[in-house]
Order: sequence, then C-alpha cells, then structure tokens
Amino acid sequence: MKKYFLISGLFVALLTSCKDDVLNIDPRDKYVEDRFFQSKEQAEAAVNGIYTALRHTGVYGGVAPLYTRETWSPNAYAYNGEQNLVIQGNHDANTGLFNNAWNGVYLGIGRANNLLARIDPIPMDDNLKKRFKAEAKFLRAVFYMPLWNYFGGAPLILATPDYTTQSNLPRNTPSELLVQILKDLDEAITDLPVSYSGTDKGRATKGAALAFKARVLLYAGRYAEAAVAAKAVIDSKIYSLFPDYRGLFYLENEGNVEVIFDIQYKYPESGHDMDISLDQFNTVAPTPDLVNDYYMKDDGLPISISTLYKPAQPYSGRDPRLAATVILPGSTYKGKPVTATQYPRTGYGQKKYSIYKDTEVPVQTLAAGLSELNYILLRYADILLMYAEAQNEIVGPDPSVYDAIKQVRGRTSVQMPVLPANLSQAKMREEIRHERRIELAGEGLYYDDIRRWKTAGQVLNVDAVNIKGERIDTRRFDVNRDYLWPVPSIAIQENPALTQNPKYGK
Repeated sequence: MKKYFLISGLFVALLTSCKDDVLNIDPRDKYVEDRFFQSKEQAEAAVNGIYTALRHTGVYGGVAPLYTRETWSPNAYAYNGEQNLVIQGNHDANTGLFNNAWNGVYLGIGRANNLLARIDPIPMDDNLKKRFKAEAKFLRAVFYMPLWNYFGGAPLILATPDYTTQSNLPRNTPSELLVQILKDLDEAITDLPVSYSGTDKGRATKGAALAFKARVLLYAGRYAEAAVAAKAVIDSKIYSLFPDYRGLFYLENEGNVEVIFDIQYKYPESGHDMDISLDQFNTVAPTPDLVNDYYMKDDGLPISISTLYKPAQPYSGRDPRLAATVILPGSTYKGKPVTATQYPRTGYGQKKYSIYKDTEVPVQTLAAGLSELNYILLRYADILLMYAEAQNEIVGPDPSVYDAIKQVRGRTSVQMPVLPANLSQAKMREEIRHERRIELAGEGLYYDDIRRWKTAGQVLNVDAVNIKGERIDTRRFDVNRDYLWPVPSIAIQENPALTQNPKYGK
C-alpha cells in the first residue's frame, strides 16, 4: 500500500514566522506556528512533516545513501561529482554535500522539536498524542544519528527553533549526542505501537525504534546492549525474511515482512531518480572488487580457492545474491541481453533499487523524479547480522550466532551452505563482515561498516579498476582525518562557536 500520510506533511512549507507589522499583524492568508497547532489534524500534519524531512537530499532521500555512501566504499564507483572528491580524498569543509547533510538533519530536528514543544495543549486523545510524540522522538534520533556518526560532535538542540538563541551554540560532545539519541529511542519504544494498518502503514513502530537502537549501539561498540536490542526484535516474531532476495526490492512488495522501516515515496507527490541513475546513467557502478567477493554457491568458498570456479564462466555457480544485486555482462536484464559495453563505468550496473526486472521489457523507462520505490532504512536480515556480530564480539561464535547467519544465507532464493563448525571468534568475525557486505551490497551500509571496523584505511587506499583490470580511479583515505566529515565552513561562518574536526583547517 502506498503512503497516503505523506501528503499532509507538505503543510510545513506553508508555516512561517512573522514579525510584528503594522500593516499585517495577524495574517489570514498563511499559517503561523502559534495559530497552527490547534487540532488533532494539525498535530498529525506536523508529524508528517517530520517524516517528509527524511527525504531531504542531504539526509536519506534523493538517493543520497547510494550516491554518497555506497560509492565511497570498495563496493561501487561514481564517475563524477562531489562523490569523487570524497573518495579521492580531495574533499574539504566547502564540499557542498556535507553542508546539505548538516542542514538536512537540522531541518528534521527542528520539526521534531517544534511538534514536541507545541503538542501538549492540543485537545486530542491522550494515547494518540503519546504516539505522535513517540514518532517525533524516534525521528529526532534518526536525524541526530548522522551528526553523531559522521560529524562527531554537534550542537544538541531540543527546544523549538529559535535563531536568536541557537545560532551561537558550541558543539556538544559525541557522548552527549549518543546519550540523547538513546534516550529518545527508549522513550519512543515505550509508546510506539507494534504495527499499523491502512493509511498509517509506513510510520515508525516499536520494532523500528528497537532496530535503530541496535544499530546505534553496534556502531558505538556497545555490543552487549546491541545484542539485547537486536534480540528483542528477533524475539518479537513480527518480522521474517522475504523469500525472494530480488523481489524484496520490487515496488509491488513494498512494506513486506522483512521491512522494519523505510523512507516513503509516492509519485507525483514525491519521487526520486534511482531508476534512471542506476540504469541509464550507471552512476553507482559496482566494482570488480565487490563482484569477486561473492562465494561459490555449492561449496560456499571464495573464488580464489574454490575448485568449482571457472574463469571462462566467471558468474556461473555463484552466490545467487550476485545476480540479484549486480547487472552482469551476458545476463538478461529488462528483457534483453546485457552487452559488454552497456555499463561503461566498471562493466557492471546495479540492479538493486531499480524497479526493472530481468525478463520483462519495461512499459516505461523512468525519467528523473518519476521513481517511487521506498528506500529501506532497516530490514530484518540486517538485524540478524547485527545480532550475530554483537553476540560474537561478546562470547564468540555460540549457536545463536551460527543460527542468525544460517537464516540469512538460507533465504529461499539464496540457499548458501552453512558455515563450517567450530570457527574461532576471529574467523567468525571475518565471515560476518563478509556476509554484511554481500547481503547489504548496494544499500549504502558498507561505508559505515568499514569506518566503524577501522578498516577503511586498508581497503580504500587502492586503485579502483574496471572489469578489464584497467585503473579508473585512485582512492585515498586519510586515517587521521577521514573517519569524520568536516563541519561545513558555511555553518562555522554563521556560528563561530563551532569548532572544526582535525586536519580540515578552519
């Protein structure tokens, strides 16, 4: 079911603050905040406006997760734009995408703060009011996550937006941001419903808040707590693996049993460019480094050691997730054979997050802004892998770790062999990291993973090559600088109390 609740979120564009004006002290042709928050319907519209901010280009929307994160990892290559500045190590505090991200998250934070500050006096059902507040707190945590994860410290603002008092705030520490993120999530978990129906589908649930808490704790290296949160999602029995790995990302299967929380799109109210970008423009081009990391299906071994691998037929007999994620030369896509030159950047295209299918000629080739496939922020396979990683770090590869990995690899359309018994903790760690890369390829999470594992300096200071082995880019990652993003220079100009991250200058 598509996302009807998004439409009313457009109200935010109508809200304005105004100064006293002798000619118009009480305008009637527009909403002002003090007069807007009067009814249940207006409170709901305000909540919807917070969800709308998720689609800001610099946050989770506009294919930003694919462009600015997947192509910053060894998984993919971007042939132009600011993405190349980052992967080549040439970015700085003036690089626009960092300013977009900074502004985008504070847009969402401001909307959440506004709702939380103004909802209490509204006459409405108390349980619904508690739910709206819980949704706002969940979303505020989602918006604060990039500030903590990418920028480190940032001003922690919990009051309704006020430029005069908030424009000169110093950066709070990462620890202070983390405390608030977890506080918001815990309070959201208490009051969010288990599920929704009808036109409310797509809103934050108790499971979404628990899953996001597990991710935050995992990224923070608090493995015992992360395992508890992930296990709570597993034990809820609400979510399960969708049988078809490729079908998981089809438009007709949105909101399926595996999806815990996704960013909502509905054309024409809100569309994006994923289909044309991934297919016609080949903007996110999978690398041979990724393709070569998929194991052989029958023996579950890397192609470097498997006797089943045939270099003359490099894609035959591989992990089925390869063909479900990557458009391979010689395969069939959009009802036609894929030629060797069809995806010129690396020789490969990304299939995941495009609506096109292998054997069907598309009725329409989607132009920019026409796509409406939701972007999945949290899904059940990720939770299983989070649990496996956290539990392995706590106690080693106990049966529950094996079981979580077995479930992911045993999806109906995948059916990869089980892992060998009696793996050491270190070897299981390698397998879990491999599994995360393969299962979540094309979803923008591997960049976060190599940062938190502190392996980015190892895997990114290399030449990127195409399918022929020809160098197409030289990648650089400064381990003394690039684990954090620069605070945007514009933000520092507007607020001199902000400090810059190390080695980015002023």
